[in-house]
Amino acid sequence: MTKHRGFPGRLPGTDFQFTLRRASPKGATKLVARARYGDRRPADRAADEGFLWALWQHFGDQPFERGNLDAGRLSWLFGREVVPAEDPFDPESYEALLRVDLARAQASFPGLLD
Repeated sequence: MTKHRGFPGRLPGTDFQFTLRRASPKGATKLVARARYGDRRPADRAADEGFLWALWQHFGDQPFERGNLDAGRLSWLFGREVVPAEDPFDPESYEALLRVDLARAQASFPGLLD
């Protein structure tokens, strides 16, 4: 499992986790696209924004390996702002390649990635 050095471990001042410490012996948790509803708590929306901003600062529009990025946090963005960068895509692999979809990210979070 690739560890992304320099990537924030969590949203500052909160317990919203961004990275894992070690790989699970059972394998990577499957990435699934989670529905985001308008009535989500402001803290949850802030965690999504913070994670997307960290992805953009660390990787830009280049493909990146899933590695030690938290599956739960990725799943809130997966299929919209974060998309597979390879075909076929294995959602249960630490080596799976992803990328930030800039157009969708700017539409969902205006002004965040400017």
